[in-house]
Amino acid sequence: MNHKHITIFGEVLFDHFPDGSRVLGGAPFNVAWHLQAFRQLPFFISRVGEDPTGDTVVAAMQKWGLNCSGLQRDNSHATGIVDVAIEQGEPAYTILQEQAYDYIDEAALADENRTGLLYHGTLALRNPVSRKALTALKEKGQCAVFMDVNLREPWWNKTDVLEWVEQADWVKLNHHELAALFPVSGDLEADMRRFRAHYYLEGLIVTSGKKGATAVDSHDVLVTVTPGEINRVIDTVGAGDAFSSVILLGLNQTWPLALTMERAQSFASALIGQRGATVRDHAFYQPFLQSWGLVY
Repeated sequence: MNHKHITIFGEVLFDHFPDGSRVLGGAPFNVAWHLQAFRQLPFFISRVGEDPTGDTVVAAMQKWGLNCSGLQRDNSHATGIVDVAIEQGEPAYTILQEQAYDYIDEAALADENRTGLLYHGTLALRNPVSRKALTALKEKGQCAVFMDVNLREPWWNKTDVLEWVEQADWVKLNHHELAALFPVSGDLEADMRRFRAHYYLEGLIVTSGKKGATAVDSHDVLVTVTPGEINRVIDTVGAGDAFSSVILLGLNQTWPLALTMERAQSFASALIGQRGATVRDHAFYQPFLQSWGLVY
C-alpha cells in the first residue's frame, strides 16, 4: 500500500436540490471522500460551523473513516450551503457568501511540514483568510500541488487564479475555463500545450463534458479519453471531482498517465448514475478497488 500523504484543502458544504434533498459535497470534500474509499487516507483541511449541519459533517466523516483532525469549527460562520438547480441536464449553483470554509484559520493548522500531494480548488480561496492558510501550507510543506480550477461567478478573479496556476504542478480545468484564462485558438491540443509550457506545469488536464478529457504531460505527450456508453444518468454533480480523485490516486500510485485517465473517466462515468457527488455505500467502490489492484 502506498503511504504518501495526500492533503486536501478547501470547502465542505451541503448541496441542496430542487426536490428538497441535500447531499454532502464541495469539490475538495468530494475528492477526499473518494480517496478515503480508495484507501489513500487523505488529510482533509476545511472549516464548518458550530451548528447541527457542521455536526452532520463530522459524523459523516467519522463514519466513513476520514481523519477529522484538520476540520476546524467556527462559532461565527455557518457550515456551507449551495443551492443546486439542474438546467438542461447540467447543474447550476447558487453559492452563499461568508461561509465557514471561507475562514480556514492558518493558526489552527497542524504545525508540520506536509509532503506528497496537495490538492486545492479555487472557491475556498475567494476569502483572504482561507487564502492565507493555503499559502502557509504551500510554504511549510514540500508537496506537489494539484490545482482543480472551479470558476464560479462571481467568486473568482483572473489575476489571482493565474497566480495560483503559476504555483501549481498539475492543473485541471474544463474547456470553458481554459478559454476564460488563456487566449485560445480553437485547436484544443495546441492550446493545451501552450498553456502547460507557459506555466511550466508537469501536467494539464482539460475536461470537455460528454466529449471526455485530454491531458498533456511535461514531455508534451497527449492522452484523450471519452466516455463509453452510459445507461443511467441521475445527475452530473461531482463528476469532475470523481475524475480528479482518480487522477490524484494515479499520481500517488505512479500509474502511467494513459491508464490513470482511462480509470478516471470510468469512475466519473459511474458516479453520474448516483444522486449527488458522494456515495455512502462501500460496495459502489469495490469493483474499482478490485480491478485496480487496491485490495490489500
